[in-house]
Amino acid sequence: MKPVVLPPNVLTHFYAGGERIARLRGLTLESDHMPEEWIGATNTAFGHSERGLSRLEDGTFVRDAIAADPQAFLGPGRTETGLLVKLLDAGQRLPVHFHPGRDFAREHLGSPYGKTESWLIVEADPGAAVHVGWTRDVELGEVREWMRTQDAAAMLATMHELPVAPGDSIFVPAGTTHAIGEGILMVELQEPTDFSVLLEWDGFELTEDEGHLNLGWDTALQALNRDGWTEERARALKGPTLPPEADAYFRARYVSGGDTLDQGFSILVGLEGEGRLDDLPFGRGTAVLVPYAAGVTTLHGDVRALRALPGAAA
Repeated sequence: MKPVVLPPNVLTHFYAGGERIARLRGLTLESDHMPEEWIGATNTAFGHSERGLSRLEDGTFVRDAIAADPQAFLGPGRTETGLLVKLLDAGQRLPVHFHPGRDFAREHLGSPYGKTESWLIVEADPGAAVHVGWTRDVELGEVREWMRTQDAAAMLATMHELPVAPGDSIFVPAGTTHAIGEGILMVELQEPTDFSVLLEWDGFELTEDEGHLNLGWDTALQALNRDGWTEERARALKGPTLPPEADAYFRARYVSGGDTLDQGFSILVGLEGEGRLDDLPFGRGTAVLVPYAAGVTTLHGDVRALRALPGAAA
């Protein structure tokens, strides 16, 4: 079994974006609200049976191909990728929101996965930034009042602002409130779910009822981490590489022409240059699924890519 190219899988969404994805992938998009591409996705969008699923070039869902031969795709003893890779192009600031963790997801959403995630910055406009984590402990009543009045300014003012530039990596544990700023293209690695709890919806063509995962607010807000973080803790989320605590969820490696890739399921996203992965043409804008059965592979040429792998414990 050899590495396989993944066709584009760009989704419409409630927020603007997609131009940077189109440039990277060499696409023409139908709308200016196509800000996410789900690459190698085996999970669906929340509340949908097929939306979000990636396909192979012959039209087969990646999910179904893996289910038919998990050992060849994933390796001995594994049945799920445990991973979702996205391209995300923020054409506007995203709403303030957070994602449930695994314990909450098991109890309330019937899933072994929450939505811990990370952001690998590919492009960023000058002055681009993200907001992550509270600057102080917040009371539940205070959060509910911000939600009632849709006071985004107050929420953002009570969160850490982190400037970002190409090459930065940001780790976002489940339960952490966050908002991605405008003008950023990233590769996002996350657990394979679409669980988001929205604290902000005004101005995003959303309603309050779309924000609580059909759980009701009393339950959904139990998944929110209301603890304040020090500046040091917030800054530790960002670095040239992901912190060791991310390894339980996903791993990311930048690879270049001449690098040998050890055996294992992974998703490769070409960021720069042109070359080959073994005998498969590979370069900027190419997305490739590398199955376990492909064995050791080698990149050739003037190419740089991001290699996304499942977590060490996945």
